[in-house]
Amino acid sequence: MAAILLILLIVGGTAALSWPLGRYMRWAMDPLTLTGPAGRCDRWFRAVGGRLTHREQDWKQYCLSLLTFNVVTFTVSFAFLALQPWLPLNPDGRQEIEGSLIFNTVASFTTNTNLQHYSGEVSMSHLSQLCALMWQQFVSAATGIAALAAMARGLAGRATMGNFFVDLQRATFLVLLPLALVVAFLLVLGGVPMTLEGAARALTLEGAEQLIARGPVAAFVAIKQLGTNGGGFFGPNSTHPFENPGFFTNVVSTMAIIVIPMAAVWMFGRIVGRMRHATVLFAVMMALLLAKLGVALVWEAAPTQAFANLPIAQDVGNLEGKELRFGAAAGPVWAVMTTCTSNGSVNCMHDSLNPLTGLVPMVGMWLNATFGGVGVGLINMFIYIVLAVFVAGMMVGRTPEYLGRRVEVREVKLAVLAMFTHALLILGGTALFAASPWGAGTLNNTGAHGFSEILYEFSSAAANNGSGFEGLGDNTVPWNVATGLVMLLARFIPILLPLAIAGFLARKRATAPSVGTLGIDTVTFGVMLIATILFLGALTFFPAAALGPIAEHLQFMK
Repeated sequence: MAAILLILLIVGGTAALSWPLGRYMRWAMDPLTLTGPAGRCDRWFRAVGGRLTHREQDWKQYCLSLLTFNVVTFTVSFAFLALQPWLPLNPDGRQEIEGSLIFNTVASFTTNTNLQHYSGEVSMSHLSQLCALMWQQFVSAATGIAALAAMARGLAGRATMGNFFVDLQRATFLVLLPLALVVAFLLVLGGVPMTLEGAARALTLEGAEQLIARGPVAAFVAIKQLGTNGGGFFGPNSTHPFENPGFFTNVVSTMAIIVIPMAAVWMFGRIVGRMRHATVLFAVMMALLLAKLGVALVWEAAPTQAFANLPIAQDVGNLEGKELRFGAAAGPVWAVMTTCTSNGSVNCMHDSLNPLTGLVPMVGMWLNATFGGVGVGLINMFIYIVLAVFVAGMMVGRTPEYLGRRVEVREVKLAVLAMFTHALLILGGTALFAASPWGAGTLNNTGAHGFSEILYEFSSAAANNGSGFEGLGDNTVPWNVATGLVMLLARFIPILLPLAIAGFLARKRATAPSVGTLGIDTVTFGVMLIATILFLGALTFFPAAALGPIAEHLQFMK
């Protein structure tokens, strides 16, 4: 009962908040008029952006601007980390960072992944945390929201997709920054530290001196959750009492993870002018989310094998790796939320989840379309929509259509390429590292669980998630370089290809619906979309799941 109430509070409360937030995001990202506050903001953004913001862009120009901006931010963040020992705001004297780790970290935060092969309180100065990492958490999330708004304009049949640099400022200053201020205030009320001072010094009962790391934690945590980033100020992430002190901050953080991805669906529906279609998409995503929550809670109700044959209570579920101040259910709920939304934060040890519970976060990252990251979650869902529309069109013998425009061979090829890229980066990387000392030599566990650790790491990198099965010794040159490259490819290919599809569809003449047209705002379409997602996901990833979590579960059943 406690688990059901927790889900109702978090999922129900966030869904209710997403409706007005979606309306606000439409106003912020795609104002109907340029009069009033929206117009003044737009004029200010264009004045700040200068010549870069004066021209509207087609999909090619929009993609080029997006890539150029991210190359610049990558370079700036790399410089901050490389020069960390000689820069200010380093009260604890943090030293140089190894080169491959700098590459991995910058790639991680540039791509909204926040996969961390380091502990922030040990490795990073306050300046690095704020100006190299937290800054990236704003602009990488803003990039996703901007890309979704541009795609929606293309699908609405507009002549241009807008201007990336204007959209970036809209998403940063009108959406993310105000919400981050509110969430940071709530976190400070809940006991999360916010200071620029160095580590506190305390004397233990034995008389020894202990250093207690601290810093601008509340600001960092607020945008890490709202932007579906997930990077922790501290190594233990949201299991750390300074990042997540209690039940109140746990609920606030969990709701912050999902609220913008939910609102993005309503923003999309308003821009394309098809709110009933947005309702179907929201329902499909919600059904998948609730199914994964239910499955995770059921499987995590079994006691861990670590307690097998011990004279202790076996009816409280798996408490291994859990923060008991949140309750037993909060761990699997967070694990599902964070991997449905490409947010890599954790409030329990995923490596300690029961085998089939650990499979659920992997499924979230493999499908990568259950609300997903801010903006990009719906972009990933668009790939499935194109394929579902194509399959449905072939079944009834008609040219597939989406929003009144024909989906033809070129669009389907691009959608298949995007899906194939996601699978290849996960399965190819897993196969290479499982078969070589690069991966096998860094495992703390052998057999099926060790394979799951490698599989999870590449799934997390390719889904731009950032969480991990932390039994893995991943801070090595091969891991840093490989996952860094995977994160970069997996971030931008699945953004650029859907933008191209939207650009191609925008050029086509809209046709009136007929008797044979598949309605995209019906229950039938929702069922077809779910079937497409599950069928393609099972065909692609079931063999890998059978070698990892499923094999481990069957092993324990002996």
